[in-house]
Amino acid sequence: MATLRRSLVIYAAGACLGLLPVGRAVAQVAETSPFLPPGAAAGANGVGENAMLELRGIMTTAAGTRFCIYDPVKKSGIWSGLNERGNPFVIKSADLAHQTVTVQSEGRSLRLTLHEARVAALGPAGALGAVPPGQPADGAVAPASPADQAQRLAAVAEEVRRRRELRNQQAQQQAGGQGPAQPQ
Repeated sequence: MATLRRSLVIYAAGACLGLLPVGRAVAQVAETSPFLPPGAAAGANGVGENAMLELRGIMTTAAGTRFCIYDPVKKSGIWSGLNERGNPFVIKSADLAHQTVTVQSEGRSLRLTLHEARVAALGPAGALGAVPPGQPADGAVAPASPADQAQRLAAVAEEVRRRRELRNQQAQQQAGGQGPAQPQ
């Protein structure tokens, strides 16, 4: 126990005097985060500078243009107009041609560009939700031709007839004293 305590004291003293590369390792950890995408720089609060707020939508109404500002930390969005008070931010200006807004938040001015949706491929054709061949992509079922309907009805009628016949055979076997075979 005394050896462990002595090792910790020596290590702490070496770190304080700069003899050990602890400072560089701490700085390196602070610069990169395993939780950010590769190449994204971490800000003062550990998230990307532009990730503080996002512009998620622009809507023009009779009352004026509204902007959806999304907070990824709180996972909520607020529709707001220019210079509208009562939110944690104020939209100071907007450039509809370039789909950008300038937002004042926590004493900082941020320029936000309309967020682009990310689309990922589903994978192989047999994936869940894949459209079967010959079916429309919108989920509607194409009407079958009269010949197809007649063929399907004939197949269903034949299956019903076959099952009735099997049931009747089993009922006759049980009535004739021949119960179902008992396992030995």
